[in-house]
Amino acid sequence: MACTTPKPPGKNAETILVPGDPDAPSQITPTEALSIAESYAKHSWRPFARNILHGPDKAGVLVNTPDATFNDEKQRAGWWLPGEMNQGVPYKWGGFDALADFDQGVSEGHAAGDVSSPAKRIADNGGVSAHAAGVDCSGLISRCLKLPTVHDTTQLPSVCTPIAVSELRPGDLLNIPRGHVVLCAGWARPDRTWVYYYETGGPPDYWKPGLKEAPLASMIDLGYKPLRYRGMAREPGVSGKEVLTRGIRAKSAVVTEPVIGEP
Repeated sequence: MACTTPKPPGKNAETILVPGDPDAPSQITPTEALSIAESYAKHSWRPFARNILHGPDKAGVLVNTPDATFNDEKQRAGWWLPGEMNQGVPYKWGGFDALADFDQGVSEGHAAGDVSSPAKRIADNGGVSAHAAGVDCSGLISRCLKLPTVHDTTQLPSVCTPIAVSELRPGDLLNIPRGHVVLCAGWARPDRTWVYYYETGGPPDYWKPGLKEAPLASMIDLGYKPLRYRGMAREPGVSGKEVLTRGIRAKSAVVTEPVIGEP
């Protein structure tokens, strides 16, 4: 059962959470989902030159790792450095790696990430490399929800319930089918005009996961639809309880002009 245990009175007692739909593919709490997202954003790993690939993989699929040498003028620049400890799991088109699987892939010489492109969007699954490691936007969200298989942006609505913008709370999703998806992490302003969210594939660090904050109205104008995962535990009422710690919130990246992501 997905619920928290109330603490003794006077010691930050927590509200018991109502479990999610037992028929959902997984059970998860908002705190667990956000913790998983943070673990992908903070994951430390050391790649080497053999993890860089700018060209076809062994199966002929074009791969571009988001390492520091990637600087296509039509794309966002890369970031990770070989031989050094890097933080954050790199973006991979079609990626759904658990952290242990990502580390193993890197150790076996797989390409560390694979940026998206118009050609990959057209190819869809045909653009996914079996010789690269990482996660894309829906792969990250699927991991955060503990889904047993990856659900892309067109499949996530099938395991979620549409909700009103006013009902949005930590653990919910903002999704654009065939576009992009993010995990809501709470309110960044007391008037609830700005929202915290985790994503990979959006500004300012396009090619790795991170916590951002942006004006909610701008995201809704872009076409993001609020969804609640059916297996997500919830509070009986809307309390406005904070899930992220103050230290984590202080490190969020401010995005004044959000985009759909994954250029």
